Formats: sequence, C-alpha cells, structure tokens
Amino acid sequence: MNTIILAGGTGTMGLILQDHFIQQGFRVVVLTRDPARHKRTGVTFLPWDGRTIGDWAAELEGVTAVINLAGRSVDCRYNIRNKALILSSRVDATHALGLATARCMVPPKLWINLSTATIYRHAEDRAMDEATGEIGSGFSIEVAKAWEKAFFSDARAGVRQVAVRCAMVFSPRGGAFPRFTQLTRAGLGGYHGTGTQYVSWVHEADVAAFFQWLIDTPSIEGVINLAAPTPLPETELMKALRDRIKPFVHFNVPGWMLPIGAWFLRTETELVLKSRRVVPTRALQLGYLFHHPTVETALDDLLRKDKAKQQIP
Repeated sequence: MNTIILAGGTGTMGLILQDHFIQQGFRVVVLTRDPARHKRTGVTFLPWDGRTIGDWAAELEGVTAVINLAGRSVDCRYNIRNKALILSSRVDATHALGLATARCMVPPKLWINLSTATIYRHAEDRAMDEATGEIGSGFSIEVAKAWEKAFFSDARAGVRQVAVRCAMVFSPRGGAFPRFTQLTRAGLGGYHGTGTQYVSWVHEADVAAFFQWLIDTPSIEGVINLAAPTPLPETELMKALRDRIKPFVHFNVPGWMLPIGAWFLRTETELVLKSRRVVPTRALQLGYLFHHPTVETALDDLLRKDKAKQQIP
C-alpha cells in the first residue's frame, strides 16, 4: 500500500489531506507532538517533537510523499517568544525531515513543504506570481524565506521537492473562514481598515486536489503558488459573504480600532490588513484546473457544508 506522511498534519490542512488520502486508498501516517489526543480509522499517529530524529524516521522509507505542514500558528501576538516559536517550529521541522530523508535506504519519491503566499509584498497594484512576484520585507516574510531556504538546502538526490506557497485556506473545519462567517453573523461583516487590501484564498477541495496533482505530476519541482486565480479586495469578499448570510446589520471596522481588537483577540492586524494579491500562474500553465476558481461558487459550497455541519446532532 502506498504511504503518505503528514508531518504536523492535525490542523485544518492536515484534516483536509487526511480525508483525501484515506479516500484515495493511501496509508496515512501523521507525525504529531501529542498522538494520544488523536484517533482515526485509516490514520496512524506517531510522536515527534518537530526537531530531532526519532522512531518516526523509519516510516519515511520508500513512501509516495512526505508532506510537511508543521509550524506554530501565526494567529497570535508577535512578541519575542512567539516570533521565535513561529520561526523555529518551521525551520527545525524541515531540517529534521531532511536529516531523516538522508538516512533512508529508499528515500521518499516526493517531499512537499508548505510555504506561504505571505512571502510576497503588500500588493494592491498588481498580482504576484512565481515569476514576477516581488518578495516583501518584515517578520512574516523573513520567516517564509528562512523556511524555504531550509527546505531547499536539504536537497537529496532522487527526491523531488516542491514548496507550496499557500494562500488562506477556506474551510468550515477551521482557520480564517469560520472567523469571517462569525464576524458577519455578529454584524461585523463590513470591511477592515480601507478594505482595499486583496485577499488570496483557496477552497478546501482545491487543497486536496492540488496536492494529489503534485503527486501525480512528476515534472513539477521548485516553488509553486496555491491560490484561487481570482483574489479580490476585502470589500468584495465581505459583500459576497453578507449577500449569502444576510445579517440584519453590518459595520465596518476603521483602521484605528484594529490594533485594539487585535490586542483583545491576541492576534496581529497584519493578518487582515496585508494585501495578498497572489495568483497561481505556474499551476495554470502546467494544467491544473481549479474546482472553485471564483469566490462565489466557493462560498456557496462552504456555507452549505457549514449549515449541514451545524445541523448534525
């Protein structure tokens, strides 16, 4: 049976990929810091600390793909401690997988490392892709650069490597989408700041299909963007949500209020104010067809799933 390794695969993306690969008949192994918390038919949960070689390393022998999703959530305050954890959790996990791969008699055919669309600069003026995108500056960008540097510096002969610069994943399982819907239902479904900042996003169905496509397309290596081809200003995203959720009222949140709200929510304003206008040029050129290329079809599908989920007793 073909095996997929999901390192740090217990978050939103991990659950999406667990579902997909189980359905495709793969043996799924998840590396996690706390395997006792997780139990699921068709998935083996193994302990790792995200830093050092352990018994889990033997599982990499001859697998179809290793997919590294490990990294501390960026939805937190950027104090000294959290910044250090955000950086080290990504770089250390990547190096640990590189060392384990080097020890394999039969290394994995493919190593996919998550990266982030945040690596590009704040962009309202034009779209950013793999060929013409401009790398930005600041803490989040430096983390992304260090993450990719660690990944590609651990190159191994015979192991295909792909860094996926992923946009915001829209899924009712967690992450940004439930927060957007909660704010809209609570009457805060207006725009944040000026609202002109672009939102790059990708539907959960395309996350699963895209990773499968990477496995099935052996010519793909290097950096690739995972984002729907239609990023849009936040004003348009929030209007699309309001049109479907139909709240009684909605209020905009001016820029001066955001730092106050972010402090209470223990997060950072960058997560809503940075303009991420990222497009998947390389994927489109290589033939990937998005299941949900527009936000309208994506929201219709996700809100239907969210409603069904809430109705389950």
